[in-house]
Amino acid sequence: MNNRERVSIIVFSGDLDKCLAAFIIGTGAAASGMQVDMFFTFWGLSVLRKRGIKVKGKSLTEKMFGMMLPKGADSLALSKMNMLGLGTKMMKEVMKKKRIASLPELLEIAQQFGVNLYACEMSMKVMGLKREELIDGIKGIVGVATYLENAAKSQITLFI
Repeated sequence: MNNRERVSIIVFSGDLDKCLAAFIIGTGAAASGMQVDMFFTFWGLSVLRKRGIKVKGKSLTEKMFGMMLPKGADSLALSKMNMLGLGTKMMKEVMKKKRIASLPELLEIAQQFGVNLYACEMSMKVMGLKREELIDGIKGIVGVATYLENAAKSQITLFI
């Protein structure tokens, strides 16, 4: 396993199209036998959020972040031509018609292929996110040192 080629992807964006690109690359690399590490930071953490989870003990700022950030892979919007949600809806319908995997499906595929999903510890602190607000299957809540360690072992590193 240590001799496998490796890809490290930083998922910084919480935009649907950019997250789709990250997961298409990640699942494609994993399907090709590569080890894939995806590090979700700042707005990218939205992909990993669960719906309907309320955590007590948050500050007003943390509650506001919780309300403003999308909750989960199915709630992200396009970075361009969103048009109050119409563009995102159109994109999802076209993808469905053409049998292209949705972001929630790609997330599930990534987990089935053993893609390592990491949440950025510092971003979670800044935004007041708690572990219980994230989906199951996260490999860890880690700092930049873990990302750098993984990236140093990778042949391909991407920032999306």
